Amino acid sequence: NGYNVVNIGIKQPLSAILEAAQEHKADVIGMSGLLVKSTVIMKENLEELNQRKLAADYPVILGGAALTRAYVEQDLHEIYEGEVRYARDAFEGLRLMDALMGVKRGVPGAELPPLKQRRVARRDVPLLQVTEPLDAGRSDVAVDNPVPTPPFLGTRVVKGIPLKEYASWLDENALFKGQWGLKGADTIASDGRPRLRGWLDRLHTDGLLEAAVVHGYFPCVSKGDDLIILGENGSERTRFTFPRQQRGRRLCLADFFRPEESGETDIVGLQVVTVGSRIGEETARLFAADAYREYMELHGLSVQLAEALAEYWHARVRADLGIAGSDPQSMDGMFRTEYQGCRYSLGYPACPDLEDRAKIADLLQPERIGVQLSEEFQLHPEQSTDAIVIHHPEASYFNAR
Repeated sequence: NGYNVVNIGIKQPLSAILEAAQEHKADVIGMSGLLVKSTVIMKENLEELNQRKLAADYPVILGGAALTRAYVEQDLHEIYEGEVRYARDAFEGLRLMDALMGVKRGVPGAELPPLKQRRVARRDVPLLQVTEPLDAGRSDVAVDNPVPTPPFLGTRVVKGIPLKEYASWLDENALFKGQWGLKGADTIASDGRPRLRGWLDRLHTDGLLEAAVVHGYFPCVSKGDDLIILGENGSERTRFTFPRQQRGRRLCLADFFRPEESGETDIVGLQVVTVGSRIGEETARLFAADAYREYMELHGLSVQLAEALAEYWHARVRADLGIAGSDPQSMDGMFRTEYQGCRYSLGYPACPDLEDRAKIADLLQPERIGVQLSEEFQLHPEQSTDAIVIHHPEASYFNAR
């Protein structure tokens, strides 16, 4: 697209970022925040750019799982003395680069997109002074739903899952529009679908997929905001602490399990799936060869295939637990999660703490299927996902903020 990107890697202090920016005469600085704590680092970096009187020299584009448009374009924009914008994905990042460079070069009509505006004006004085802490009790989630009997306790590994088993779970809408950036039914029909068929044939012929799953069922109870995983003798093995909504139903993932004081034991499912490392090696080869369209398509497809495998296995789990009777007939219904239970990957708003991945890894030992956990709590190969699988009929996606 005509831009040179200098990637200096993760966990870089601002001094290293500025050294590279000055060496390469960068026009824009981009930073990506993955962990929740990186939101603080972004703020500190922008404040330091202000202190060094460099804000006017370096527009900043921010993105990543930990950041939101509102945080960047409201809170951080108020802090930064230069231009800062949020990029949801690479496509928006490209549009922002075009706008920033157009403004810098004085192109007639060039301008940055407007900032996201607050829905409610910020007040210097809060409307309500809360002197008592909010009630820390459970939400109104039912506690009398049947607890299914799992087919086993502990973990199992399944390797060599053929593509035909999970290919039908591929969310083509997310692939074509989200990953490949295609617009319009005609473009998808004439260009997207033929290229998808070609890629799937190549993946099968070249043996680039190594689909595997490690999953398990564990006895558990809840206590407040905590999900406690129990060992064989009923003692605590590990626990997850989840955030609770501060308004509305005040939901928390822990509420979907039997409370400890009930004297009953519940069941939670955990899973890690991967489509293997070979497909990632091929995307890296395409990138190194400057085959950017092929790289973008294969990378996007590999990510969506990992999601398809996760959805396929979640359906297997529902069948194992005897709760698949309410599964919808159509795949569109499946993608809308119109079934009992829910699959939550770490990083979702209801379970945002990526450090909990270490607990899942300890329980499942995903290295048995070639998946490793990095120091930054990322799964490698990238085309892998983890999940906490909940059987409760009221479980659904919600934002815990």
